[in-house]
Amino acid sequence: MDDQHAVPTHPLHAIPVEITVSVGRARPSLGTLLALGQDAVLPLDRKLDDPVELYVGGRLIARGALEEVEDGEPGQLAVRLTEVAGPGGDLT
Repeated sequence: MDDQHAVPTHPLHAIPVEITVSVGRARPSLGTLLALGQDAVLPLDRKLDDPVELYVGGRLIARGALEEVEDGEPGQLAVRLTEVAGPGGDLT
């Protein structure tokens, strides 16, 4: 494709955005939290097969499933998106 027919890109498209992936939450008491040490297990409110949630700036933008990156480092995680917020930002 020559420069005359190149699709123009907006400078904002190059700005990186940090996405937070939430796999679950825990609500231990303060006493339980203070008693945690190395190798302690903190149960979450989700199961292994439950979807994870993706947030940008505290706003839920998508849900997905955790999987291992193909052709990546062994054990490197990725998220396969299963639901994405629409233009209005709604994600049901």
